[in-house]
Amino acid sequence: MTHIITIDTGTTNTRVTLWQNGEVLAHQACEVGVRDTAITGSREKLQNGVRDTITKTLAAAQVTEEQIDLVIGSGMISSNVGLFELPHVLAPAGLQQLARGMVSVTIPEVFAKPIWFVPGVRNVVDNIGLHNCEAMDMMRGEEVEVMSVIEQMAITGPAMMVMPGSHSKFVCIDDKNRITGCVTTLAGELMYVITHNTILAQSLDSQFATSISEEMLLAGAQSAQTIGLGRTCFNVRTLDQFTIYERNDRANFLLGAILGADLLTLKNSTAIKMMPGTPVVICGKPIMKEALAILIKNDDYFSGKITVVSDETQAHLAGQGAILVATARGLIK
Repeated sequence: MTHIITIDTGTTNTRVTLWQNGEVLAHQACEVGVRDTAITGSREKLQNGVRDTITKTLAAAQVTEEQIDLVIGSGMISSNVGLFELPHVLAPAGLQQLARGMVSVTIPEVFAKPIWFVPGVRNVVDNIGLHNCEAMDMMRGEEVEVMSVIEQMAITGPAMMVMPGSHSKFVCIDDKNRITGCVTTLAGELMYVITHNTILAQSLDSQFATSISEEMLLAGAQSAQTIGLGRTCFNVRTLDQFTIYERNDRANFLLGAILGADLLTLKNSTAIKMMPGTPVVICGKPIMKEALAILIKNDDYFSGKITVVSDETQAHLAGQGAILVATARGLIK
């Protein structure tokens, strides 16, 4: 019987999952992430948060530390503000490259047994300056999620993985199922800030869209691509003041505007090579997935097959992907 702990740390949250022979035994999360290290300059809060979350996870399953065979960490946990800084591997990178890049480190403040860290992936750009900085991008955490989606859905590249969130990622996969590059936007953070911390907060009741309104979504996207994101955002206030459109309609207009700007990135960024016929695989929060699928389907640029990953499939992507990488490394028989 094999017991594995996977740790997935992001900017603001840490998720710990206990696995037994490939099945989830217990799962716990806490609101501690690498932002805490960046703010305080100390890893103490992050170390304590990860340790306590591991302890709670083990307690929930009534499993002891001694019974743990392997601990794997992925995400921002391997960044310069994480528990241990591990260099990105260079694209193109698939399971084998990620496996070779894994490093084992013992951090007594967190766990008695060694933690195997999975590296992130970055684009290859030399002599970065104003002329080419847009071509550079990197990820920590999405690489294991991509590997899990490929495995679970039997995807064979080339494909474009679309992963909306606080920082939306577009990840390019080649015919060998390797990550060849990625591009990041601040879509989710923009959505949050505009909805809660601008003049539009009143027009939106500081709430996101609760259900999809396709007409408003497409109108917002079209507006952003024609007159720009800033002006389109202000039009949310105009819709509130002078029309009969309801709050959820206005929130859809804003969602369409921000995601429409993301599609401009997908078409034009030099960080990835998006071809019109490339199949698109979308995973992430339910309403964001649905919205992006509608926008891509209604955009004449895109002609490839669109696949939306189910909520069930993506429930434990990070942990499943980390286990796949560890298996490729030979750590799991």
